[in-house]
Order: sequence, then C-alpha cells, then structure tokens
Amino acid sequence: MPDRTRARALAQDAVAAGRPTAWFETLYREAQDGSAVVPWADLVPNPHLVEWLDAHRPAPGRALDVGTGLGDNAEELAHRGFEVTAFDVAATAVAQARRRFPASRVTYVVADLLAPPPEWRGAFALVAETYTLQVLPPSVRGAAARMLRNLVAPGGTLLVIARGREASEPEGAMPWPLTRTEIEGLAGDGVTLVALEDFLDDEVPPVRRFRAVLRRAD
Repeated sequence: MPDRTRARALAQDAVAAGRPTAWFETLYREAQDGSAVVPWADLVPNPHLVEWLDAHRPAPGRALDVGTGLGDNAEELAHRGFEVTAFDVAATAVAQARRRFPASRVTYVVADLLAPPPEWRGAFALVAETYTLQVLPPSVRGAAARMLRNLVAPGGTLLVIARGREASEPEGAMPWPLTRTEIEGLAGDGVTLVALEDFLDDEVPPVRRFRAVLRRAD
C-alpha cells in the first residue's frame, strides 16, 4: 500500500485553510524532488477505466480526463481514438505528463475542477473522472459534481470511478470514500445515472469501489 502520510497531512492543512485543491501542487513538487510520494501515481492506466473501455468500447469523440496527474489515463483514451484534453490543478503534474509523453496527441492544461474554463461547458462526449472526487473533501463535492455535469455534451457520458463506503462508516482520512447516495447525487441538470457498479477490487486487502455511468440526453 502506498505511503499516504505526507499527502494526508497536506490535504488536512489545505482543507483547514479553506483551499481544498491547493495541496496537490505541493505534493507533486515534493514528489518530483524525491521527498514525498503521490499515492495514486501508478504510471499505468487505471485498471477500472481500462476494463470499462474494453467492455463498452465508446465511440471516439472529444474526451476530458479530470485530474490527469501524470497522464496515463489520458494517453489510454488517446490510444483508443479520443481527442483528449487532460487537466490537473497541479502545474508540476501537467509538466511531468508532457515530459513523459513528448509525442502525445493529448492537450495537457492546468485547470481547477471547481472553476474550469467556461468554453469547456457542454463540450465533451466523454468526461472521465477517476479517483478525483475521493481526494476532495466532502464539503466541496457538491460543487465539483455540478461542474462535472456541466462539462458533458448533449448525448455525452460522465464516467466516475471512486472508493466507496457505507453512510454509517466514518469518512476517515484522505482519500475520503463516497457513499452510494453521493454517487447517485451526481445526477441532475439533465444528466441521469444509467449504471452503477459496486464492487471489491483486486487489492490486498480489497477496496470497495463505485463505477458510475451518467448520460446527458441528446
């Protein structure tokens, strides 16, 4: 299991300061210097994203990779024919992704999910959110969910993959697992929930995951 000690300390301090996304840049910068670890930076595409893409084979179009980190999910989408924009709030992460994939067709940009560029509204056939909501404190998830919905084009899909927990279980420390009610609450503003998987992954010990598919009407 990756060491989350430093990431959790940074997240706690940022949330207490009222800047819930400020800690990502610090973490990536420290990791680049070798003094910290980015717990989710596996340097391979997320297996739950790959599994969904293999099973459903969505038609290529404009795709947005939310919280791209070091770019592996974005590159997987591009490999499958999508025209990919990938963003992260951490400029250091975006710079590293560009260096890792110098010949990439992905457009990597620095942006904040809580305040995305206005031209992204309704622009993407696929919005892929993998493990981003779970590293945002519950206090800002409602705002993040509204932003995610707004990015989906008519007829488009929002895919969300996150840790899960029962409502009766404690939130714990970062990453903060989502409840089923939170996942169902991602729907709204013309975007409806069409599929929700609740499963245990292959980690040791297994981790409960949600994989939700939401769609906007044509």
